[in-house]
Amino acid sequence: MTATSGLRVLAEARWPEPGDGSPPPVPGFVHSAFPPLVAAVADRCLTRRHGARPVPAGTRTAVVLVSASGDRASAEHVRATVAAGGRIGPLFFFQSVPNSVAGHVAARWGLDGPVVCLSPTGQPRADGTAEAELLLYDGDADEALLVLIEQAPDGTPGEATAVLLGEGTP
Repeated sequence: MTATSGLRVLAEARWPEPGDGSPPPVPGFVHSAFPPLVAAVADRCLTRRHGARPVPAGTRTAVVLVSASGDRASAEHVRATVAAGGRIGPLFFFQSVPNSVAGHVAARWGLDGPVVCLSPTGQPRADGTAEAELLLYDGDADEALLVLIEQAPDGTPGEATAVLLGEGTP
């Protein structure tokens, strides 16, 4: 399968897939399904390509996380707590959750490429693929893990897609 940019899709995963329940929790992250969803879909995609952690030595893999709304559930929790005159706990720096969980995935898998988080201005997959292509073209990475995630506005967990892009064979 070929991506529209000329990069090849080396592996792809979704969460949920048939039989999935809630993604497993991620230590250090609270309240929201955003971090577990990112970590679960990234793990599934990277496992399909590389097997067990870590990614083989010498493979520079970037992480490109794309989300228009970010960690919506934590942002709403902070908004409601402040509106009610409450105090925000120290783990609710919701603005940094996308960067933090992308870094968590990189550390967990031993990825040594750049970590980039985008809020798309156009079509999310196209914007993320363009960023991945730049990272490979500039020599910053050999492959890029593109994670696309949006949480549903009604508080349901949402879904995510992870696509490993590179110039190698699928």
